[in-house]
Amino acid sequence: DAPDWPDSHDNAATALKARLSVPTSPRPRPPRPHVAADLTVLYEAHVRGLTMAHPDIPADLRGSYAALAHPAMLAHYRALGITTLALLPIHFRADEAALQRRGLANHWGYSPIAWLAPEPRYGSGRPGTTPEGELIEAIDQLHAAGLEVILDVVFNHSAELDHTGPTLSLRGLANARAYRLGPDGVYLDWTGCGNALNLGEPRIVELVLGALRHWATHYRVDGFRFDLATTLARNRHGEFDPGAPFLAALQADPQLSRLKWIAEPWDLGPGGYRLGSFPAGWLEWNDQYRDTLRRWWLLGHGDRGGFAHRFAASSGQFHHDGRGPLASVNFICAHDGFTLRDLVSHDHRHNAANGEHNRDGHPHNASWNCGVEGDTADPAVLALRHRLQRALLATLLLSQGTPMLLAGDEIGHSQQGNNNAYCQDNATTRLAWAGADTALLACAARLLALRRRHPALRQAHWLQGPTDDAAPTVRWLEPGGHPITADAWQADRGALAIWLQAAPATPADDSAPVLLLVNRDPAPCRFTPPAGAWRLAFDSDQPDGHPGDGDAFDCPGRTLRVLVGAPAPGAIS
Repeated sequence: DAPDWPDSHDNAATALKARLSVPTSPRPRPPRPHVAADLTVLYEAHVRGLTMAHPDIPADLRGSYAALAHPAMLAHYRALGITTLALLPIHFRADEAALQRRGLANHWGYSPIAWLAPEPRYGSGRPGTTPEGELIEAIDQLHAAGLEVILDVVFNHSAELDHTGPTLSLRGLANARAYRLGPDGVYLDWTGCGNALNLGEPRIVELVLGALRHWATHYRVDGFRFDLATTLARNRHGEFDPGAPFLAALQADPQLSRLKWIAEPWDLGPGGYRLGSFPAGWLEWNDQYRDTLRRWWLLGHGDRGGFAHRFAASSGQFHHDGRGPLASVNFICAHDGFTLRDLVSHDHRHNAANGEHNRDGHPHNASWNCGVEGDTADPAVLALRHRLQRALLATLLLSQGTPMLLAGDEIGHSQQGNNNAYCQDNATTRLAWAGADTALLACAARLLALRRRHPALRQAHWLQGPTDDAAPTVRWLEPGGHPITADAWQADRGALAIWLQAAPATPADDSAPVLLLVNRDPAPCRFTPPAGAWRLAFDSDQPDGHPGDGDAFDCPGRTLRVLVGAPAPGAIS
């Protein structure tokens, strides 16, 4: 068991040391892609898990920085249609003693100790290479392929943990300034990791900004996702403040202000849940989107008003202070939770391998095993699981806002029900490329191609219904074709049609209207479309999403269909 007091032994011989890199000769580097906000599609991935089991990558490169830009991976990114790799933490970490005693490590990397150094375990070890050099080269190759790189950074806590944790850096240098302490000197644990960095202290703000500039200039990353960002947005009194020192300094920085910023808008401190509270310019992980869409498709819960609100980018949270719909980062799955396949295969978490008696990880996942817990050979259960995965993917990738896809969900990766695989550096988290669900991959690629082609599906301005002043960009319709009335939004019905129209951003864009037919109910539903010629462009009833045969308006249960067309002028009124 861990002691309840600090260890007073001298650790000079084993303490972490700094190493200064020798400057290299400047060389031309490819320009940043600068992917437009409305075209951005995030792909959350772990450096090691993403490539460790890829058969087309040489064995000595798998799991390394270099593997991120291997031709096999570049081909996958292009075929899928994502624009931006959102990498889990890659700064140097220190594994918790409790994990080491269990023979495990902090695989996700949310235990930072050196914020300017890349994690050396992700270097390939090839002769003549360094982890730093491999990462720089990989980012350059990704940029040359038109792909952005965003880093998940952890500045809310450090690996020094609580008062029983190791003294590795800041605790020994400036404990009372670096960490949030209570009146009695005890660490305020607003992060669930034993400590919380004090971003109300100017020198800690300076440290964080310096680290971010290093990643932005030396490695040339394109943005950052800030873990437990509420902690970073607290003022010197510990209160959340949109004008907090760190947020103000970031906004004022001439280089960092041009990058993409994504907040995980919560922590465990007082008033810590702040979805929608960050200033203009920020994107935010939207967990309410996740929960609403899971309950809608998997549990049959929620009314059409709730579904429409999330589909339209959660204006209740984000439509203020000049913020647009793209501020909402929509996701169904992320690293912390079930994968998409597990979401439709497990009612319960299965985290015994973590060594915490299956008590870790969230117990409530709004998941559904479709009648059988875990793996099965029952064709009816498997067909239902595949159908639900496609419906969830379709909703995610066609909603307004900024979509984030968890790497592996497009190929059917399973973690065997582990919804907190933070310490599993093994087959649990390594994407099973050899057994990829190629039909599901084709389905995801088809959806992203539709999103890219049709600006109606990725609008930078809030959807607008019919008014006297402007043409509508959305109409919410009953299956029978007439508008959903105010008192019908809360009715217990799972079918609706969504008509979307947007002016083209460029002459090359396809400005045709798009019609989504949504039927979450088990029974089929007959839709009456708006007048005009409509072409079926996507059908989640098909394994790869390719439009099937038959009447496009007879929508099977638990299905989403997309039609493209040009209704006759004045036909929708």
